[in-house]
Amino acid sequence: MANFEDSLKQLEMVVAQLERGDLPLEDSIRLFEEGMKLSATCKEQLDQAEGKVQMLVKQRDGSMKTEVFPPQK
Repeated sequence: MANFEDSLKQLEMVVAQLERGDLPLEDSIRLFEEGMKLSATCKEQLDQAEGKVQMLVKQRDGSMKTEVFPPQK
């Protein structure tokens, strides 16, 4: 699996190609499908990263405590 930055860069290239509007329909459809897969990959990687992000919270006694970010409501 490609890392997030590589997947995002590929997705940006696909979008740029599609926005030009000069591709045959079959190529546009193929690129659209590729873009959807890349988008799903990026979202999955972001969701996984969000689950790992933690925030350090300073306690009254000066110690640090980790909490899930964003705080659960």
